[in-house]
Amino acid sequence: MLKRTISFIAILIGLPVMILYAATTGSIEMSMLELLRGLFDGTNDQVAVIKDLRFPRILIAVLAGATLAVSGVLLQAVMKNPLAEPGIIGVSAGAGFFTMVMLSFFPTLFFYSPLFAFLGGALSFLLVYAFSWRSGLNPLRMILIGVAINALFTGLGQVLASSGNSLLSSMSIQTSTLSMKTWSDVEILVIYGGVGLVLAMIFYRYGNHLGMQDKTLRSLGFNVNRARLVLSLIAVLLASVTTAIAGMFTFVGLLIPHIGRALVGADHKYLIPFSALLGAFLILVADTVGRTVLSPIEIPASIIVVIIGGPFLIFVLRRSEKIYGN
Repeated sequence: MLKRTISFIAILIGLPVMILYAATTGSIEMSMLELLRGLFDGTNDQVAVIKDLRFPRILIAVLAGATLAVSGVLLQAVMKNPLAEPGIIGVSAGAGFFTMVMLSFFPTLFFYSPLFAFLGGALSFLLVYAFSWRSGLNPLRMILIGVAINALFTGLGQVLASSGNSLLSSMSIQTSTLSMKTWSDVEILVIYGGVGLVLAMIFYRYGNHLGMQDKTLRSLGFNVNRARLVLSLIAVLLASVTTAIAGMFTFVGLLIPHIGRALVGADHKYLIPFSALLGAFLILVADTVGRTVLSPIEIPASIIVVIIGGPFLIFVLRRSEKIYGN
């Protein structure tokens, strides 16, 4: 209880501080006081640039981290596998490929790109289930099939990106570079991602129930298949909309749930909101480091996430015996 409280306090303080730091650091630097004063009086041109260019980028990073982390939490509950993650099992790759196809043929429907991404992510997840089901779920088989589906859609996306279409060549779906994001991107991610996050909290009990054996749940009259379907759809929605707007991040949904369980426990009532906050913090840190450490050269945030998260996940797995409720 004490560790959970301290963890929530730390992230609730750390995330706003990181947002302010990211807003005041970069090619245009200023103090937090100057930024706040400029936002209110509207007379500082540099603050106007930060408001139009840097703030959308920061909000996209925060929202992307939250949605991907919660998607990972839900997928791990559904698949009973601590290695389940939208980037690993092909959900993100399928969403990215369908988004690229949509923009190739219907570029004017950009606002609806999350819907096409959702269809691609859902198709990928369905293929994983279809090819891995053999009189029950096998966690290892599902991961292996997911890796194959991920490779398939990633390859198709790369072929499409190299087809000569200038729009697709400049897209950040596969690079996860958060530069040049606009308030329209923020609006799309807030609408679709916000719905997914709210639904995840509404159905958090399903995640707790799925931690039990299927036979036990069925003997208690619990509809296991309905719970898996609901959580799967929410997870696919969260991962797909993020891929369509922010690009592919293949590590957040794996790393954050593990850290969350070590800090706040396996109860999804606390795990989901904490993972959302921690995921937001992680991608925001990664994006801030990526755009400042070698400025003016930018390193994609997804690369920074891997560099930061890989060693830390190894450390967590080696030090903690309570990961994933074990």
